[in-house]
Amino acid sequence: MTDAVGSIDMPDAEAPESNKKTRKGGKRGKKGPLRRLATFYRQIVAELRKVVWPTRNQLTTYTTVVIVFVVIMIALVTLIDYGLDHAAKYVFG
Repeated sequence: MTDAVGSIDMPDAEAPESNKKTRKGGKRGKKGPLRRLATFYRQIVAELRKVVWPTRNQLTTYTTVVIVFVVIMIALVTLIDYGLDHAAKYVFG
């Protein structure tokens, strides 16, 4: 469907085909692999500096919560397994 401004599928702001030629390498094409690797590690360090690390007290609390949760889940799975084992033995002899 087309009107005076453009079609619904292709607005006037978007050209159907762009005549721009794209460079193959871009900015990365100029740098060697070791320089890119060094840049990558510098960016990792910069991101890690932005991280808000937990305090020792928070870390202890989080660790305790995780260990208690894992113990509860182990107990739950063990009980379910034990119950299903006895049910299978009862049903199948």
